[in-house]
Amino acid sequence: MVKSGKQARRAGALADSPSHLMHRALQLALDVYAEELGTDGPTQRQFAVLEAVSQRAGLTQTDLVKATGIDRSTLADLVSRMTAKGLLDRERSSLDARAKAVRLSAAGEAALAAARPRVIAADKRIMGLLPKAKRDLFLELLSELAAAADAAPEEARLAIKAEKKRLKDARKAEKAAKKADKPAKAEKPAKTKPAKTPKPAGDAA
Repeated sequence: MVKSGKQARRAGALADSPSHLMHRALQLALDVYAEELGTDGPTQRQFAVLEAVSQRAGLTQTDLVKATGIDRSTLADLVSRMTAKGLLDRERSSLDARAKAVRLSAAGEAALAAARPRVIAADKRIMGLLPKAKRDLFLELLSELAAAADAAPEEARLAIKAEKKRLKDARKAEKAAKKADKPAKAEKPAKTKPAKTPKPAGDAA
């Protein structure tokens, strides 16, 4: 059972580590979520997929990655298991014949409707651990971190593209430098025919 209450901040490296503190906060959030949803409810990631698909039917796996922030390999396995459970229906995308689109099944809609009030209760419990005056700021900061996470893949792609261009330009410059340093071939002197020595004129007969 998760207990609320203020605790004195402990000094030390971990107490000043954002990654550690966020990990602890995530553990707390997942514990509260599990308590509210129980063993029969969807997991937090399953709920995110159900909610995202409910907002726009026919999402592809790429769309779901962007909408939920779940990495592609994990999402593929998640969608497969949710489809096997009958929570999602898959069909060929009308926009891309190579992609599969997902929709909520009747069972998925029922599961989502049952889970929503429990998730709201979990969120209220988590926010209740914070002073009222800091709750809006807390959500604002979380939104900024989520936006940074969404932008990270695109920034990584641009960084890789820029690095490839840099390496290509460096190879061109190196090739040009080697060509400039290569000594020019000495020109062969033109062949000249030796001048003919005039024959001495003989005495007239």
